[in-house]
Amino acid sequence: MIGGAVFEREVMVAPRTKGLYVARAVTAATLLGIVATCWLVVTGSQAVVTIGDTARFGATLLRILAPVQLALAVLVSALVAVLAVSLEKDRRTLELLLVSRLGRAQLVLGKLAGSLLRVGLLLVAAAPVFALVALFGGVTPAQLGRLLLVTAAAAATAAALGNLLAFWRDTTFQALAITASLLVAWLAAGEAAATLAGPAWAARVSPARAALAALTPAGGGDAPRFLALCGCLVVAASGAAIAGVRRWNTASEPRRRPTGAAHASRRREVWANPVLWREVRTRAHGRAMVVVRIAWLALFAAAVVGVVAASRADRPDRLAVAAAIVPLWLASILAVAALAVTSVTSERDRGTLDLLLVSDLEPAEFVWGKLWGVIAAAREIVVLPLALCIALVPAGVATLEQGLFMLAGLAVLLFFGAVLGVYAGLSHPASRQAIGVTLGIVAFLSVGVATAMRIMVAFGGSFELQLAPFLAAIVGGAVGLYAALAARNPSPAVAWTAALLPVLTFVAITGFLQGSNLQVLLVVVTAYGFATLALLIPSITAFDLLTGRSGE
Repeated sequence: MIGGAVFEREVMVAPRTKGLYVARAVTAATLLGIVATCWLVVTGSQAVVTIGDTARFGATLLRILAPVQLALAVLVSALVAVLAVSLEKDRRTLELLLVSRLGRAQLVLGKLAGSLLRVGLLLVAAAPVFALVALFGGVTPAQLGRLLLVTAAAAATAAALGNLLAFWRDTTFQALAITASLLVAWLAAGEAAATLAGPAWAARVSPARAALAALTPAGGGDAPRFLALCGCLVVAASGAAIAGVRRWNTASEPRRRPTGAAHASRRREVWANPVLWREVRTRAHGRAMVVVRIAWLALFAAAVVGVVAASRADRPDRLAVAAAIVPLWLASILAVAALAVTSVTSERDRGTLDLLLVSDLEPAEFVWGKLWGVIAAAREIVVLPLALCIALVPAGVATLEQGLFMLAGLAVLLFFGAVLGVYAGLSHPASRQAIGVTLGIVAFLSVGVATAMRIMVAFGGSFELQLAPFLAAIVGGAVGLYAALAARNPSPAVAWTAALLPVLTFVAITGFLQGSNLQVLLVVVTAYGFATLALLIPSITAFDLLTGRSGE
């Protein structure tokens, strides 16, 4: 079997973490919780007495579950594929695999197959929930089959892209950032196809459009074309990875070290904070970060084009402008959080964190050095979205007050992402768990809360009747958030953070939809400012406990 040895190592020999089992349980529980919440909302606000009522409920519910499952599958598959390779690089075990008798195809396809198996188990765990939804009616088995095929194909494509980029780039952050940029560009290409060629072409390109089209009775014609596109992308990405895996990961002949006066002239003076100096003045985040910057500039250009297209109308639509810039903002927060957490986990995987812990480095120096170093290394990722907030003012899309509010709110969220990444990197000794917790929290606070709002809008009715099931979903998310944040350092501040963030994020999104700009700013600054302090202070005061320097 091609890649059998590597596949066996991935599945049977590689260290397992509880995160994989938790992820499967959380996936099924999340989808089942959405079903229960929607049912409580519907039965509390209207009578469900006929077959037609249940059929309409099932069709509407499936349109809510399909995007959630697609987002989870694509994000998890890309993350698992990147980490499966990047951790081998960080731990220097990829070099051992390269000098073994394994062929290039065995190595690449084995890693990809191991990642797809883990993601496939997540889809299998979600399948009974979708079968339960089909019992309500309003959807045929053929539609469900097309939806699962489209989701699996999109997840396989994301995994193949992540696998390729992880072998190509030399750090976890670079692979994650470029993968995220390509996935967003994939969605943007689908929306561009919808504008230029119509919805039918968009369903053949975009995974989101293809998933929704698969649920329509006439969507069977577009699904094979989308599956063919995904198959071509998987083959192309895997072929490129097989062709370049040894060239990318084989060390070239080291350069001769200068001696004498030449060596003395190249000595660099270390700053007062050596951690900040290393983050800014060395290749702490890998070689050729310019590739990440180019990918980010392309994503920024796509957002600008979307804003310009939405602003050409006589009265710019707030939701159309938000659809163009919110993905960029969310991607920037995810990128900053990913850079922050990988800057800590890479130190641990490479063994350099142990050297820092036995030095006279103060906890505040390490934490602040990492934070400011992450912001400096991700300067384009930070500055460009902030600049776009101000650029909306002369473009006539936003007033000066709205531009300043967006600037302040986004700055708070970006710094929160950096602090969250550093805190998770210190709190979780396993790199996969730390990265998964960081990106999962950001995804929950954005996509999860937005999904809860969509449930309330789709099954409209009395707010009092919707409040109880909505609070049940929010409380469940808050409990999971507390478990992720307080893994090694339980504290009342972290508990309040876990309890308030989901609710206040919901309030902020509601305020935006209602046009209450000041309310959105105050809620974001208060909620995420408090959360930032609640995570930043323990990162410094409990540094010895989190890193294992002190056993107490």
